[in-house]
Amino acid sequence: MRFNNFRFNIVFRVLLIVIAVFLFYYSFSTNYFFTPIIVGALIVLLIVSLIRFIDKTNRELASFLESIRFSEFTRTFNLEGMGASFSELNNAFNEVINDFQRVRSEKEEHFYYLQTILQNIDVSVIAYRTDGTIELINKAAKKLFQVSGLRNIQGLESFSSELVKILFKIQPGQNELVRVQDDDDFLQLTIYASNFKIKDKVITLVTIKDIQTVLEEQETEAWQKLIRVLTHEIMNSIAPISSISTTLTSSTSNLPKDKKGNNLLDQESLEEINHALKTINKRSDGLLHFVNTYRNLTKIPQPNFEICRVSNILKNVGNLMSEELKKKEIDLIVKTEPSNLSFTADEQLIEQVLINLVKNAIQALKEQTKAQIKLVSYYNKRGRVTIQVIDNGPGILPDVLEKIFIPFFTTKQNGSGIGLALSRQILKLHNGSITAQSKPNKETVFTLTF
Repeated sequence: MRFNNFRFNIVFRVLLIVIAVFLFYYSFSTNYFFTPIIVGALIVLLIVSLIRFIDKTNRELASFLESIRFSEFTRTFNLEGMGASFSELNNAFNEVINDFQRVRSEKEEHFYYLQTILQNIDVSVIAYRTDGTIELINKAAKKLFQVSGLRNIQGLESFSSELVKILFKIQPGQNELVRVQDDDDFLQLTIYASNFKIKDKVITLVTIKDIQTVLEEQETEAWQKLIRVLTHEIMNSIAPISSISTTLTSSTSNLPKDKKGNNLLDQESLEEINHALKTINKRSDGLLHFVNTYRNLTKIPQPNFEICRVSNILKNVGNLMSEELKKKEIDLIVKTEPSNLSFTADEQLIEQVLINLVKNAIQALKEQTKAQIKLVSYYNKRGRVTIQVIDNGPGILPDVLEKIFIPFFTTKQNGSGIGLALSRQILKLHNGSITAQSKPNKETVFTLTF
C-alpha cells in the first residue's frame, strides 16, 4: 500500500532521479563508454515517469469531464491508494457520475412513460413548429389521417385543406371544429391548441378528436328522452278519450225513448252524434298507433351477436326484394370483396336496415329509366367492414340530406319518419355508423360502417 501512496511515490521517484544524476556524473570519471549513455537514458525515463505520474490526476479529471460532456455515465474512476486527498477526489468523481447516471435514468424512465401514454391514448396529438415541421405525432393521429409518417402538416392537404388552414392559424387555448368527408367516413374534428418554447423554437401542440359518434349518441339519446315523454303524455291523454268515445258510440243505440217507443232525439241528430263519436274514436286510435310506432325507437331489442358472412346477408335481402324489384324493372347488383367478408352482428337487425334502405331506393327510382340499385361490401381504408346501398335516382337535396336521420322527419306523403332513425339506432348498437351522400341527378349512397 505504501508504494501506492502519492507522496511516497513522488519522494521515491525524485530520490531515484537524484541518485541517477550522481551516477551520471560519476560515470564520466570511469573508462566505461556506454555507462554514461545508459545512466542518462535512465534519468530521462525516470523524469518522464515522474511527469506521467503527476499528470495522472489531470488525465482522470479530463476523462471525468469528457464523460459528463458525452453522457458516458458507465465509467468508474480508481484513484485509491494515493493518499487521503485523492481518495476523497476519487469518491467525489464516482458520486457525481452515479448522480448523473441516476438522474439520466429517471429522465429516460419518465420519457418512456410519457411516450407510452402518448402513443396509446385514443386522442390524436401533433406537435409542430411555426413553419409546420412535425416534431411529434402519435399513433392515434397516424390512424386518423391514415399515414405512416408525417414531416409537415402541409402533408394533410389531401386529407383536408380546411384542417391545414386551421392548424396554421389556431391560437393557444383556442377550440376549433372542422367537418371532414373522408371517403366513406364523415368526421367532425374538435381541435384544441397550446404552445410552448424549447430553446428558440416555438412548438404548437394540438389535440384532435373525432366527436361525430359522440354527437350522434347525444342526439339519439335526446330524441329518445323526448319520445318517451311525448308517448307517456299522449297515451295518458288519448287512451281515456278513445275509451269514452267507444262507450258513447255504443250508448247511442240505448237512448231513452218516448211512450210510442221513438228516440227522444231525431234521427239526423243521432247520425251526427254517431259520426262525431266515430271520428273521435278513429283519430284517437290513429294517434295511439302513431305513438306505438314511435315507441319502437326506444325499444329496439339488444342484438344477438354472431359471426355473419356479409355475402349471405346481401343475398337474403336480394331474394326478399326480388319480386318488387322485378315488378318495378330495377336491376340489382350485389358485390362483395373479398367474397368471405365476415363481421360480428345481429343478422336479422342488419337485414332490417338494408331492406329499409332498398325500399327507400325503390321509391326514389319510380320515375327513373334504367333504374339500378347496388349492394356493395368491402373493407374501407381504415380496415372497417363497410356495406353500401347505391341507387342512380334523382338524389337528395343538401338541405334535406342534413335532416333525414332525425325522427319524425319525412319527405314521403305517407312516411312515418322513423325508418332511418331506427337504422341509426341499430348501427349504434353495433358500434357502427350510417351516413348518406348524394349527388343530385346522379346517385345516392348510404354507407354502413362497422
